[in-house]
Amino acid sequence: MNYERIPGRIYEQSFARIRAETDLSRFPEDGARVAERVVHACGMVDVADELQFTPGFAATGRAALKSGVPIFCDGQMTASGLMQRLLSEGSRIVAPENRSELSLIARERGTTLSAVAVECWAAELAGAIVAIGNAPTALFRLLELLDEGADKPAVIFAFPVGFVGAAESKRELMRDSRGVDYLTLPGRRGGSAMAAAAVNALLLEAAA
Repeated sequence: MNYERIPGRIYEQSFARIRAETDLSRFPEDGARVAERVVHACGMVDVADELQFTPGFAATGRAALKSGVPIFCDGQMTASGLMQRLLSEGSRIVAPENRSELSLIARERGTTLSAVAVECWAAELAGAIVAIGNAPTALFRLLELLDEGADKPAVIFAFPVGFVGAAESKRELMRDSRGVDYLTLPGRRGGSAMAAAAVNALLLEAAA
């Protein structure tokens, strides 16, 4: 079979096709590079037309990552997709662990482990990066914490996916981001690959 085998050529051709097929004109330059990565992660160029964001999300996120802030992820799948080698000194990736005490709290409250884990971030949220690629309940609980007076993260990358709560949680973020920059994909679509790709785009920028 005749197919491209050389990794560098595959990479170059992929992004050349994305740029040829995608209208990125509504994004700031640094935001366009993030959008390219999100499209690359899912293979759907129409996603670029649907992404919603605050104008400064890319610049704010890049500056935060350069300063070594923690990156909070709603699940191990999102965390595993991040380019750890590009983390600035002092930065770390934090994702929920299936600890028995957290699982017990989640069962007692009738909620998800991801939502309970978000509460563990509260003391370190100030200026941090939040990447949500799976659980709508994590995004809902994060917004509730902000309403309760928690410190604001620098940027929220909101890509929860699914049929229950995903569209609704992102709609609430867009309605009122609580003064936090964000990038999100409205509706049911999303996923950890897209959330990780958005953060990786800024990690690459910060490390350049």
